[in-house]
Amino acid sequence: MEASSTSLKKIKFGKLKVVRRRLLQRYEHQPFISCLAGFYSCRWKRYQRRRTEPGKCCCKTRECVFFPLLVGAFCFSLVFLYLWGEAKNDYNNFDWYNYGNLGFWFLWSLVLLIVAAILFMYITLLLVLAMCLLAEGQQLYLHWSHKIGTFLVLGFSVAAIFILSVLWGDQWKTVLLSFQITAPYLHIGAITIMVLLSWPMALHAIRADKKVVQVIIVGPYLAILLFLFLIPLGMYSPCIREVGTLGPKPALIGHRGAPMLAPENTEMSFQKTIEHGADGLETDVTISYDGVPFLMHDSTLSRTTNIKEVYPNDTAQNAALFSWDALKELNAGAWFLKDKPFSCMGSLSRADQNQAMNQSIYKLSNFLRLADSQNKLVIFDLYRPPEKHPYRNSWINRTLEVILNESGIRPHLVLWLENDMRSFVQSVAPGFQQTMGSKAPVEDLLTDNIVKLNLAYTEMSSEDIRKYAEANITTNFYVINEPWLFSLAWCSGAHSVTTNAVHTLKNLSQPLFLMTPRQYNIMWILTDLASVLLISLIFALHWWRERSFSCCAHEGDPMLESGTYNKFRTELSNMPTVMA
Repeated sequence: MEASSTSLKKIKFGKLKVVRRRLLQRYEHQPFISCLAGFYSCRWKRYQRRRTEPGKCCCKTRECVFFPLLVGAFCFSLVFLYLWGEAKNDYNNFDWYNYGNLGFWFLWSLVLLIVAAILFMYITLLLVLAMCLLAEGQQLYLHWSHKIGTFLVLGFSVAAIFILSVLWGDQWKTVLLSFQITAPYLHIGAITIMVLLSWPMALHAIRADKKVVQVIIVGPYLAILLFLFLIPLGMYSPCIREVGTLGPKPALIGHRGAPMLAPENTEMSFQKTIEHGADGLETDVTISYDGVPFLMHDSTLSRTTNIKEVYPNDTAQNAALFSWDALKELNAGAWFLKDKPFSCMGSLSRADQNQAMNQSIYKLSNFLRLADSQNKLVIFDLYRPPEKHPYRNSWINRTLEVILNESGIRPHLVLWLENDMRSFVQSVAPGFQQTMGSKAPVEDLLTDNIVKLNLAYTEMSSEDIRKYAEANITTNFYVINEPWLFSLAWCSGAHSVTTNAVHTLKNLSQPLFLMTPRQYNIMWILTDLASVLLISLIFALHWWRERSFSCCAHEGDPMLESGTYNKFRTELSNMPTVMA
């Protein structure tokens, strides 16, 4: 009898050792969990942590309320980072806007990008730590310092999105355009995130002791997953097209020359544009007080000349109120080396630096002669002089005199953009290519003899491009600097683009992200199938693990059946040290 009792005790003790060994296999992950909890909760000691019991909530009520804020901060910071990342094409405009308000030049756009990236990485790290803790069945407790950081990230992201939407709302159009290029790859990224989320989802769904809780956990997850699977059915990208249907590469028009390589609107800038194979030159024309048209974009001379040194009392005066004798005394290149207006500018050679330092304000007549000698198209914005200017009412006539009589440029090279007195211009210069700066019905454009549209890239539409092309009206989009945006214009059928980056876009032999519908379908189907397989395996693995523990706990042992197993498991999870 004693032998039988001893044998029974040995059997029970042996089973208990098996349970203990399996539980310790989980507990042996403590170094990893220590790092997770330490960084997330600042709780580095084991007895400070709690494991989530089957069927229980993953965190306390206060943490349950705060976790959605963490997820919201991640979402808003992601949206802002994507918005600002895609706005890179227009960073120079943003910096120019700030220059007009602050009075000094600085690359605020780059600073904002760096801050957005740092905040996003910080909040992403917190979210990844939370997911890993949930995957390990640990209760969540975010340290108060991280809670403050989360509020800062959320507040900064929401405020930045709101301010940009109010002051620079067109950037949302850029984001919508970017989806035509990035949507197939964002789809793969979203599916990948859902696969990673399946691990904690499966763990807590299978360990839930009520069917309702399981439905609450798994239902929304599966709904989002199904939505992502079906998104490609409504996806459109002009760069997904059959072989042989891509149109010719758009012609390149240098915006104020090559302002990433030389001071804008100077002779050097236009020479650099020509060297890199541009098809046309774009500029801005102002008329001096004594009637000399010259090239200047800003209304004042303070940003692109040394007027603060030469005429310190006239820095705020309109550029058109200076005589040509005063203008030609100014240096128009030194600022370029000092301010470096583009964040992606390369280093200049010593010869280019010396040449830039000696640039002066460029006359329209000299600009036109250069374009004619190189057989380049020209397009320019013509600024009307201010009140009390001698040429206030004869600005177009004076400009036409320079074009037709002084420069000698062939008329067909001139894309005439100014809409005032268009009929008069057509009568005295019938050879000009009449260009309109806004969309209009095809009938109206043909009535005005319009042969080209010059539109902001945010108005890009492959349908409109095709419609105008059928009426022999070509389209030019400005200002396109980024390769992805140029690729979109190319795939959409644009005939030309105005750009600051002729030297970069000239080297593109085909659009980025170009693929056939068959290639995209294969990518889409393989991604969905692979994700379904992985998610199914993850759910099956968690089901098997939990079933194994359950079987081990209840297999012929009254003590374990009565709940001692769960009690032992809880105590073991909260132990300060690993049992030998």
